[in-house]
Amino acid sequence: MEFQQLEMFAAVVEEGSISQAAQRVCRTGAAVSIALKKLEEEMVTPLFERGDRNSHQLTASGRSLYEHARRILDLRREAETAVKRSSHDVTLRIGTHESTSLYLLPSLMVHLSETHPEIKTEIICGNADKLLLALANRAIELALIGDAPTDPELDTYMVRREELVVIAKPNHRLATRRQISVKDLRDEYLIVQGTRSVLRERIVQALRASKIPFNFGVENVGIEAIKRMVINGLGVGFVPTMCVSEEVINGKLVALKVADLRTDWNISMVWRKDHSLSRIARDFVDIIKPSRDAATTMVNSRRIDPNRSRKVVHC
Repeated sequence: MEFQQLEMFAAVVEEGSISQAAQRVCRTGAAVSIALKKLEEEMVTPLFERGDRNSHQLTASGRSLYEHARRILDLRREAETAVKRSSHDVTLRIGTHESTSLYLLPSLMVHLSETHPEIKTEIICGNADKLLLALANRAIELALIGDAPTDPELDTYMVRREELVVIAKPNHRLATRRQISVKDLRDEYLIVQGTRSVLRERIVQALRASKIPFNFGVENVGIEAIKRMVINGLGVGFVPTMCVSEEVINGKLVALKVADLRTDWNISMVWRKDHSLSRIARDFVDIIKPSRDAATTMVNSRRIDPNRSRKVVHC
């Protein structure tokens, strides 16, 4: 049974004659008659009453087949419509952390908007677990994730290398130090972003390993809230360097490197191998790759810090 046979069969039923059905499906009358004959042979039952060759009255089997054929043809039309709409969809659905949504995603979107001015963007923010679940459920197509997991079901492209730092007020007791250790944070009022993040787990492990008392005074707050709390003297905070470049340059905050804490944080674009990307998502990935490589080449040629270079572009 083929779609074309069902289409001709439905046309005969609805038009009431082979000649009119043939005009509707753009075939000859002979082709329609052959299709009906083959369909009856396949069904092993007559589909039309044989009393009047011109009436084309359906048998009980014919009526049953017509009901199913109509549904099949309608579903095919709906599928074709949906595919055509998706092929022209200019909505990019992407997930990201709060920090990357504020300090990295906008600069990446600039490259896409230059070539796709019609683009619309839907953004979901959350931790890595939430974003990976959204990918699996097709709520988003791409995710911008820090320290993306190694997973054979995922394609991953590293977009940017970041570093975790401790931020403090310029008059803080540690502010003049170029580098601190975890033990220097003894009894400090610590402010961290998420209760379920990879970066937080690193911090907790390092603090426990140092065997010093520590206090997470504020947890699960946004990047901007962390910076405001530190500026107001509430405590010290842990943030990626890209989030505080402006405040450091303006003298509102100092960023301190921590010697005995793993501070690298690679931000990657992630998508599922078993999900086909839309045109706009594929274009975004293709645009990010050369833009990152070009930025790296420029940084190397000028011998300047890559994070600082990108921050300038972003701001």
